[in-house]
Amino acid sequence: MTSPTATSPIPPAGSTGRAVLLVHGFTGSPVSLEPWAEDLRRRGFAVSLPLLPGHGTAWQDLVSARWPSWSAAVLHAYDELQRNHDRVYVGALSMGGTLALELATHRRPAALALVNPALSFGDRRARSAGLLRHVVKSTPAIANDIARPGQDEGAYPRTPVAGVAQLGALMKHVRRRLPLVVSPIATFTSDTDHIVPPSDSGVIHARVGTPAEDRRATRLPESYHVATLDYDAETIFAESAEFFGRY
Repeated sequence: MTSPTATSPIPPAGSTGRAVLLVHGFTGSPVSLEPWAEDLRRRGFAVSLPLLPGHGTAWQDLVSARWPSWSAAVLHAYDELQRNHDRVYVGALSMGGTLALELATHRRPAALALVNPALSFGDRRARSAGLLRHVVKSTPAIANDIARPGQDEGAYPRTPVAGVAQLGALMKHVRRRLPLVVSPIATFTSDTDHIVPPSDSGVIHARVGTPAEDRRATRLPESYHVATLDYDAETIFAESAEFFGRY
């Protein structure tokens, strides 16, 4: 299989059965989810890994991106899978988890598996991005928060402040709509995360409309934020596949 690049999303494969939509994070790319995609394919799932608007090119392209375009891209990819597969699941990392939750307020995925999903900023300065974007165009990258050496998630070298403001607006929107989410949900949360507060996963479990018996929470003691490329990656792969298999 040819390795995906930031500008070449992994296409879906197969026309029937089970499929998984994987959604990458803010300033990131499909590279961060490639090992997860490969594992799911080995287990018999078709996989789609779309590239979000404003990502995978140059960080300046994210300056003008708006969060509804990210949400629309995820919704489109989900609907494409649903046309040809009996069940469609969603796996996601970081802001991808936020977008997966937003998707689940409009559609009914068979199940969700969210890795360090974001509902708030770990850095308090990011909360002022809506004002700062007028005077500061970009900041150093929020990328490669990975404990395991030698890993690279393929994120931008700079973080556009306007993009951070859009992320904040998305998270605020999704927090209000969490009770509308009723799909089975599994969260995978790193004990040490320098980007997203681990408590965000608890907020999700407390507020979604998913029945208690269809919620699962897994701790990742050895990984940082980009856990799909970190020491606990195999736990994510195995447990998410098992969770999907329940539904």
